[in-house]
Amino acid sequence: MKFEYTEVFNFEGALRGMRNPMNSWDAADTVFDYGYPIEGKDDLALAQKLVKAGTDHSKFMRQIIVSVDITAPLYWWKEFDTYKVGTVANSTSTMHKLASTEITPDCFEFDSVTEMCGEIDISVIGAICNLLENYRNEYQRTGDKRVWRALIQLLPSSWLQTRTITMSYQNLRAMYFARRNHKLSEWSADFVAWVMSLPYARELITYGGF
Repeated sequence: MKFEYTEVFNFEGALRGMRNPMNSWDAADTVFDYGYPIEGKDDLALAQKLVKAGTDHSKFMRQIIVSVDITAPLYWWKEFDTYKVGTVANSTSTMHKLASTEITPDCFEFDSVTEMCGEIDISVIGAICNLLENYRNEYQRTGDKRVWRALIQLLPSSWLQTRTITMSYQNLRAMYFARRNHKLSEWSADFVAWVMSLPYARELITYGGF
């Protein structure tokens, strides 16, 4: 699993808007260094008060936007797709591109299989890749849509797909607390570690957690 091209936007607008309800802009004390926030004591105190008060009060978190490319297996994306509200995704396409490149073990998340592997496990991985590659070559040669359909139907859920995702700090807060103890390490280790690498993750995204 990989997280690439992470960008965080609109801290300045979110923190300014956070002060609109009380017209307290004069108390703002965050400064920005080439777009990176160095959050002031008063701004942070107000932000954490609003976060702790719940999602209705912490609307400013919806205005801190994160863009990232995530490469993950289909079995993880199936669970990520629970989070449709407030997230946008553009994915690489198995429909259009699956048959265009060689299918090798690097196209899959086989880490647990290889960690526990013996000769039988290695041969199974090889057999899976060989079967799919044979179907891919047959489709390339004949253009027979039945062959392509068989290729799609046999594709394991460990197939790695890349999606460019846009979401907010509020989305990430919900995901973090829902998934931080998940039995899939893609959630409990990889995703959590990436979230914690974001600016002010501990102070905002995971603040006041249980």
